[in-house]
Amino acid sequence: MSRGKRRLGAALIAIAALLASALPAAASDGTNLTGVHVFGGNVWHADNQFRVEWDPNPPTEVASVVKYGVRGSWGQFLLGFDNHTVENPWNVAVVSVPPTPGVYLFEIWDFHPNEIKTPDGPRVQVPLYFDDARPPAVSVTAPAWVAAGSPVRIRIAPPTAPLPLSGIQGYAVSIDAAANASPCARADRCAAGELDLPGGIGDVATSLPAPPEGINYVHAVAVSGSGMDSATTATVPVGVDGTPPRVRLEGAPAGWTAEPVKVTAVASDPLSGMVAAGPGGPETAISVDGGPPLLVPGAAATAAVAGEGTHRVTYWGRDAVGNAGDGSLPFAQPAAATVRIDETDPTVRFAAGDPGDPERIEATVADRLSGPAAGRGEIELRPAGGTGRFEPLPTEARRGLLVARWSSDDYPRGDYEFRAVGFDAAGNSAASTLGPDGAPLVLRNPVKRVARLAFGFGAGELVFQRCSREDGARHCHHTVVRSFDRRPASRALPCCHGALVGGRLLDAGGEPLPGQSVDVVETFARGARPGSRTTHVTTDARGAFRARLAPGPSRRVSAEFDGTHRLTRASGRRLRLRVRAGVRLRVSTARVRVGGAPVVFSGRILHPEARIPPTGLPVELEFRLPGMAWSEFRTLQTDSAGRFVYPYSFSDDDSDGVRFHFRAFVPATGNWAFAPATSRPVAVTG
Repeated sequence: MSRGKRRLGAALIAIAALLASALPAAASDGTNLTGVHVFGGNVWHADNQFRVEWDPNPPTEVASVVKYGVRGSWGQFLLGFDNHTVENPWNVAVVSVPPTPGVYLFEIWDFHPNEIKTPDGPRVQVPLYFDDARPPAVSVTAPAWVAAGSPVRIRIAPPTAPLPLSGIQGYAVSIDAAANASPCARADRCAAGELDLPGGIGDVATSLPAPPEGINYVHAVAVSGSGMDSATTATVPVGVDGTPPRVRLEGAPAGWTAEPVKVTAVASDPLSGMVAAGPGGPETAISVDGGPPLLVPGAAATAAVAGEGTHRVTYWGRDAVGNAGDGSLPFAQPAAATVRIDETDPTVRFAAGDPGDPERIEATVADRLSGPAAGRGEIELRPAGGTGRFEPLPTEARRGLLVARWSSDDYPRGDYEFRAVGFDAAGNSAASTLGPDGAPLVLRNPVKRVARLAFGFGAGELVFQRCSREDGARHCHHTVVRSFDRRPASRALPCCHGALVGGRLLDAGGEPLPGQSVDVVETFARGARPGSRTTHVTTDARGAFRARLAPGPSRRVSAEFDGTHRLTRASGRRLRLRVRAGVRLRVSTARVRVGGAPVVFSGRILHPEARIPPTGLPVELEFRLPGMAWSEFRTLQTDSAGRFVYPYSFSDDDSDGVRFHFRAFVPATGNWAFAPATSRPVAVTG
């Protein structure tokens, strides 16, 4: 036993003797309790809660009373632990000593409340050893590098004073790949099976099993007599190197290249390293096309690769401890890469056009060595005979084929020359304007069949009345118009009426174009909802189409043909449809007394598919006498629903017996989607 252990044992004996001397004399009668013991043994405990058990007393099912207390190192009962009672048959007590390490005494006795003279039986004691203090940290030494498969010798420097009350029972040691690991499963203590050096404070040296290759870490902690470990884990790295260096090749293109290249083999060794150290030290090697290798001390070697064709480059390295990838070991063969060089441009030429799709432009790309590139290349055009820049077209670059779509409708009439630019896989490029016949490719626009779109109000014919006033009378003439060009470009309709529009789609020679899709687009005036509407129609065998426009606010109407791969785009003329809003006017009475109650004018503006502004719309109230013109006498503002009300009193005696006509007039405004409109007249007699 070491001197420190002997000194600790003597102190504990003295503490136990002091506690025993402070106890009161045991009673002379009664029966001692038997089998009193601490759960887990009379050893040091890291937790301050103890479970004390004893045999039944008496060993029958008759209930008895047992009392217990806990004494501190000063010999007195702890506060709150001097007279606890337990009734059999439980035979167990759980107590918590103060959180200060030390040796405490659990004292237990029988209690006989019916015996006046000696109610307490003989007392029995067991010590409670508590120590949760963590030992000071240790330090550990280990070799920086070991060979693969070699055990690791370590040595621990014991902790310095002050030591825990329970002493040092040994050390726990582990080795793994985690820099922040611990030898024990719990964060603050070690189990008995986790001690690697259980021989006490002086058991400080051992060998650990060979770790895997790489950087490993040795961890060590001291373990107290109660199992508490050091709060700080001692950790040292240990390297294991049994693998040749890793070598990468820089500068080698992934595919083909169009010029000579320089390649560099770069070696790295994460363990023993590649720092140059003279003959026999680390080196890097590189070889081209099977030639003698170039050996360079250190971690890099560079070589040039030139000439068209495919070249093979091999390379390897040797680290500071002699691990080499030169093929001397079966698992360490030299690395290899392929460098491909193509310095010749590809061949590019336009293909023959497709009469069924004249806007599709194709060009072929060929290359004998690296082959045509995929995803690179374009077809361009410019006006023929000019010197301006070529304009690129949207081009799909396949391997060996360039396909462009020329939206010829977007270009003015005239001749256009084309150029194709192709690439091979090495990056070489070539441009060509030649077609399959060897002559420059020139196309005259329009390249497609020209479409023309006639559009107007009505369908096959437009029938309407032309009316005028003469000598106070209204004269109307029935009119029929068949030509779309002669039909009016603007029409006015009353509220809530639809309109019929139609047209014909013909080619430049007047031939009908049946089965084609035409869009009739309505763009409504500001304030309407929705803002626009599109109707899709299909031309019949005569190339004709028609569309019934639903009722709604004023709008612009157009017809659009988007064209096809064979037909040009076409648009009809833009029409204007002016729609008058619906206005209603009512009066509270048709006869009114001059100077009497007023007549109340009320009404509403109908607003299908248009939103009246939140502030309302202006309404002008007008009147006239028979045979005279209309005159305004009041302007009102409607509410957001289009309603208006106005009371009017007749006060002029000249109005007596006169029959007046009244109407409501809604003028055009910038935020109203209808044309000016009037209500039907109403009559009031004064």
